[in-house]
This record gives sequence, C-alpha cells and structure tokens, in this order.
Amino acid sequence: MGIRLGLDIGGSTTKVVTYDDGKVGNYFLVKADDPVASAYGAVGKYLDQTQLKVDAIDKIMVTGVGASYLSGDILGRETIRVSEFSCVGLGGLFLAKRKSAIVVSMGTGTSFVDAVDGEVTHVIGSSVGGGTLLGLAGSMVNVHDVDSFISLLNAGRLEAVDLTVGDITKQEIPGLPMDTTASNFGKVNDLATANDLAVGIVNLVFQSVGTAAVLSARYRGRKSIVFTGNLTRIPLGKQIIASFAKLYELEMFVPEHAEFATAVGAALMGKQV
Repeated sequence: MGIRLGLDIGGSTTKVVTYDDGKVGNYFLVKADDPVASAYGAVGKYLDQTQLKVDAIDKIMVTGVGASYLSGDILGRETIRVSEFSCVGLGGLFLAKRKSAIVVSMGTGTSFVDAVDGEVTHVIGSSVGGGTLLGLAGSMVNVHDVDSFISLLNAGRLEAVDLTVGDITKQEIPGLPMDTTASNFGKVNDLATANDLAVGIVNLVFQSVGTAAVLSARYRGRKSIVFTGNLTRIPLGKQIIASFAKLYELEMFVPEHAEFATAVGAALMGKQV
C-alpha cells in the first residue's frame, strides 16, 4: 500500500498532508491564483521536499471548492473527489483526538458539522468568516491580507469600539461578566484607531461564529467544539474562543495544525476507498 495524499484545494491555496502506514504528517501549503495550478504545485512541492518519486503515491484524495476545477488524475495518480463536510469532521476529530464534537471550519464562510465516530452530519453554515474579516479589514483599515491585519491587533483596544454590559448597566447580570460585549462596534467613534477597529473586526467575526457553534453544540447535544480553518491562526481569535468556553461551560479549542484539518480528513478518507 502506497502513500495517500489529502488535498484541500481552495480558490488561491492548496493544503496537502500525507497518510502513510497509519500516520498523518508532512503538512504543506502552496499559494497560486489558479486552483488547478495550486493543486499541482502542492503535489510537486511534496515530492520535492520528500525526494520521493510520483510512483510512491497510491491515491490522491481531493476536496474543497477548488476541487471542482480539476479534471482527470493529478500526475497520473488515481485522484478521488470526496465530500468537504466529511473531511472537515474527520480531520477535526483526528487532530483534536476526540470521538465526538461539533467541528467548525472557518474558511471564506464557516461550516458547522457534527462528527461522531467517523459519522459526519452537516448542521448549519454561516456567511460570516474569513471573507467577512478581509472585506471589513479592506474597507475599514485599508489592509487586504491576513498577516498584515494580524500585526495591527497587539495595539488595539476593544473597549474603544465595542459596547459592553458594563457600559449599559451598573447592576450585574447573572451569567454575564460586565466586560461581555453587548453590541459589536456599538461604541465606535472618530477617535478609534486602525488598531482598535481591527480588534473589533476580529471580535465581531469570532463572536458570531462562536455563538453559532454554541447553538450547534446544544442542538446536537455535544460538549466539545473544535475550531479549524485558516482563521484559527489569529491569536486573538483563540482568546475569544477561550472566553466563550468559560462563559458557556463547553470545551472549545483550536487543535495543532487546525488550518490543515480538511486536508487531514481527505487523507483519512483514503482508507475508505
């Protein structure tokens, strides 16, 4: 049995992981404006980095929105298209080392799936995600890529843009700390800096996604929520997730290699075909 590759092909990036002898590893990412070029580039990068011949690859499992642009096999190896929702769930559970959880995939938009022992059910989707973050970042602070946007966050003050429970009442509300956001951007004014606005954007996106995740967990009766996808690279986002976990008394976390979860799931699905 040869090596199986799992590819998560997006509009501009492809993530690739390997499944070999029961182990997942070799995490690679390739950027390209064309999804087909990105997919071929990811496989080529893997072969270059590992110094393997293409014949060492048994199957290539592909998923993601960019997979629809592929026709035929990649580099002559058997190429199989698999369900993105299934890959999200399987990959999330594997990385989180859990048997059941709501798995959240934060891409351009956000998907929420219920994964239990290899069975995956799509629960809901949201149009709020990375596309929202970058759209707001471009229009509000004139920043158009994630890395530059992240650099703004350290000096930002959420209290300069968000209205909190403490801003609207002097009396404590059971179960709601006084610094809980009552209204995203409800206090923003002309004195807010680009750094403040950037923090407010992250809080808006992650609180919106976090709320939908909590509702999904309660609907499906789950106690664990696993966050995956590119947006999990934002450190402030992880802090917001941790605050939600405390507020709603749920296990909510970002596993290692979370941005590769869908590719991991694709590689794992190679065992089933």
